[in-house]
Amino acid sequence: MFNKLPHYPLNYSSLLCLCVLPIMLAGCKKSAVPKTEAEEKALASFQLEPGFKIELLASEPLISDPVAMEIDEYGRLYVVEMHGYPLDKSGSGKIKLLTDTDGDGKMDESTIFAENLTLPTGIMRWKKGVLITDPPHVWYLEDTNNDGKADIKKSILEGFALSNPQHNVNNPLYGLDNWIYLGHEAEVTAKVYTKEFGDTGKDIIYTDKPNGPRLPDNAQGRGVRFKPDSFGLEMTSSDTQFGHTFDAWGNWFLVTNYNHVFHEVIAASYLMRNPDLLISDATQSLSDHANAAEVFPITQNPQHQLLTDLGVITSACGINYYQGGAFPPGFDSVTFVAEPVSNLIHADRIQPKGASFTASRLRPKQEFLASTDAWFRPVNLYTGPDGAMYVVDYYRQIIEHPEWMAEDVVKSGALYNGTDKGRIYRISKRDAKPADWTKGLSLGDATDDQLIEYLASSNIWWRRNAQRLLIDRGSKNTITALTKMAQQASSPLGRLHALWTLEGMGELQSELITKALQDAVHGVRVNAIKLAELHLETTPTLAEPLVAMQTDTDAKVRYQLLCTLGFINTPEADQARQKLLFRDINDNWVQIAALSAPASQQSGLLDAVLKQFNPDNPAHASLVSRLSAMAGASQKAERIHPLIEKATAPMGEKASIWQASILEGLAKGLKSKETKAGFWQEEKKLLTKTCVNHPSIGVRKGSLAMLKVIGLPEKAQTQMAMQQALKQAGNHQLPEEERAQAILFLSLINPEPYFSFLTTCISPEEPLPVQSAALEAMSTIPGQKVGHYVIEQWTSLTPDMRDMAINTFMSDPERIQLLLDALEKGQIQSSSLGWRRSVHLMSYEDEKLRNRARMLLTKQDSSKPEVISQYQAALTMTGKAEQGKLVFQKNCTVCHQMEGNGTAFGPELSSIKNRPPASIMNDILNPNASIADGYDLWTVELKNGESLQGIIATETPTAITLRNAGGQENTVARQDIKSLTALTISAMPAGLEKQINQQDMADLLAYIRQIK
Repeated sequence: MFNKLPHYPLNYSSLLCLCVLPIMLAGCKKSAVPKTEAEEKALASFQLEPGFKIELLASEPLISDPVAMEIDEYGRLYVVEMHGYPLDKSGSGKIKLLTDTDGDGKMDESTIFAENLTLPTGIMRWKKGVLITDPPHVWYLEDTNNDGKADIKKSILEGFALSNPQHNVNNPLYGLDNWIYLGHEAEVTAKVYTKEFGDTGKDIIYTDKPNGPRLPDNAQGRGVRFKPDSFGLEMTSSDTQFGHTFDAWGNWFLVTNYNHVFHEVIAASYLMRNPDLLISDATQSLSDHANAAEVFPITQNPQHQLLTDLGVITSACGINYYQGGAFPPGFDSVTFVAEPVSNLIHADRIQPKGASFTASRLRPKQEFLASTDAWFRPVNLYTGPDGAMYVVDYYRQIIEHPEWMAEDVVKSGALYNGTDKGRIYRISKRDAKPADWTKGLSLGDATDDQLIEYLASSNIWWRRNAQRLLIDRGSKNTITALTKMAQQASSPLGRLHALWTLEGMGELQSELITKALQDAVHGVRVNAIKLAELHLETTPTLAEPLVAMQTDTDAKVRYQLLCTLGFINTPEADQARQKLLFRDINDNWVQIAALSAPASQQSGLLDAVLKQFNPDNPAHASLVSRLSAMAGASQKAERIHPLIEKATAPMGEKASIWQASILEGLAKGLKSKETKAGFWQEEKKLLTKTCVNHPSIGVRKGSLAMLKVIGLPEKAQTQMAMQQALKQAGNHQLPEEERAQAILFLSLINPEPYFSFLTTCISPEEPLPVQSAALEAMSTIPGQKVGHYVIEQWTSLTPDMRDMAINTFMSDPERIQLLLDALEKGQIQSSSLGWRRSVHLMSYEDEKLRNRARMLLTKQDSSKPEVISQYQAALTMTGKAEQGKLVFQKNCTVCHQMEGNGTAFGPELSSIKNRPPASIMNDILNPNASIADGYDLWTVELKNGESLQGIIATETPTAITLRNAGGQENTVARQDIKSLTALTISAMPAGLEKQINQQDMADLLAYIRQIK
């Protein structure tokens, strides 16, 4: 739910709440602070998008530790409480039922609807009760005697992993297509708390139908959708962490802690029909401002845990595509995502882009909602019947899991601080009326005709619940009215939901689908194609109107049509698929959709692509590579052998582009495949010869990729080729790319005999591609030899080479031990690791290495203790930002920029404003103790005897640029460099304490920390 990066969960924590007092509600008679005053203090902590207002709906003591909510058709508010986070599995989880007894729009009474849940994560109204995700189960809870407490508790699904709570199954959501979707991803293997969270899950089954459908091995870590009434159970093609959402047309948007919005573009059913199509990711990241986007918190005194990446999204969850119909214009295509580590809600505007979308920040440098309160922990977002957005605030001091915490924090006793607190806020348009659903709703008692009218509501809450209730009732009397709405409703949303409601009732006729295929609105046409697909087996005549749509003007309609036509095996469908493919060939997802058709329908496509091949369009090469990968994956000699011969023949410069693509594709398809002995003997000889002799560097690279997969030929031919490659690698008259390629060829066998030669290729005067290839080749030598070399040469490696050099340590425990030794001795600086590699080391599976990495990378600086001690008083002084700006201008602008003033020599200081004041002050007073990556000083000795000094501002394969204080730059050709040495000292001068006193320091810290 709260924090993760690829393969390594993230963390966050805040230790102090300075601005918000505990909020007491109307139902509490003993309130130390009047209700209005307490609410004002809470709401004063927020900075909200103009045009909106935020109100308190519920708070402690009525609720605590809330993680999800649901409002049912009668206006009853259910709240999921997860008290057990992070370590308590004793069954402390609860579901609360909240009511507003005096009708003022705020909840003032709560009932325990259910308890004894382990770590509940989500809720959805279903039938007469609710579905609850509480791994390893999905429960159905119902109150049959109307006393406000569930007396039925029935397991619907079981088998989900009970892993770290941040990564468990969560948030059931009713889809437009009448499936219930579950937020789900692979379990996270515990390395510290293995006993508590070592459960990796089992096969997922219906508890009452053990011999029915099953999803193997925790659904293989993918999303899950199910239909309890018909025992439908399927895996999706993607996964999501905590939260997921749909737009009005059923597009599915997902989230992980490190990627705040992505889209499942292609469904599992399309990928499953062609197992030779190698697609490892069915999703498209949408953000045009980075997946882990920069965020702009306003938190006062935040304190983060050891694995948190500051200043970027690190705990995204609870994504909500707003469809409430009650926000100002322009908010009907916006996703909101909670970011609890930074105490804010981020918003993006979603715009169509081919088969998928793009997401752009709502505001350049401001969040939709941010709080100064370090305990504000938004974890889920919900659209209510009034069109308002409701924010579920977990409100904890520490929200990080101990799996990724510093040990002293775990032992501090603060893990559960705030477990008696929790809030739900209501965000609405500034002039919106107070919430009236709290007085009760009558949707559950509405007539069938009234429910049908609600299918056209501008608010998804009404549409979704009306559709669900109509299908639950299953009244045949509604068919005529639903059919009329599907055909004649002025609202496209009404037409859309009427179609899917009829489908859910099993009453959708093919004539309605055919008419909907010609709807004026693209979203209706897309869904009509999906509906036609469901009926192709029983109504094959639908194929004709589908094929006729191949000239549709909308990209998403054409994309969906291409996916669906893969189920139709006729010449007409094949021609339509090719036409659609070549029209939108530059869209990566269009290629995937076309190739997802069964392999039996792909004959002749490669020839058609080569016939139309455009060497100036990278999409053509990409398609050739994918088709070749499918041939490789098939392992059919009659397909593979001719392709190798065609790809290695001398054909000229233009043909070499598709030749290289064929070889690269074959290599991808054959990777991890087991081939018969002797199968590749002639091909190995041909590819080896091609790898060192072919005039095209692209074909050489493709041949090398193939040889890495199938191996080298007999020893005699290999040795001859190696000698030839060695000569090429050392020939400085050859292009750098050709030399680099020859070096990589040497790495196909253990290149230890060439070690001395490889070291000569790693010198400042060599082009970067040559240095990089040599380092990559050296890294294939078994043992620690490359590690010792890197440490010895560290001071002469440029920043780009250092980054690659660090990677040589990361794949082997013995090399990691060597890296940690170098960090401890100061031979390599921890700043060179970067955040992701630091996280990898501090999360490493080997306990000794993990603990040592944490100690080294989080140790407190003890240098210059007398100076730092003298300035401790500055941390308690009241600093004045306006005076601090003058201190900055006098002492810092020669090297740093702030608010556009100063010189970009050192790091921009606004990037560190969220760090603790003591940490910032330590770096100011003792700059050599923590050199920002890329900001250490270098000395360059030129072959003409001249010596230069500065930071390396930029570097290319052939040159580097040195920058000095004041902004002066010198660009030097690599071929002119005799030596390049890092001084391992900061470019920032020491002794700043002689220029500023303690009050100056307090003012400077205030100025740095107030920058927006």
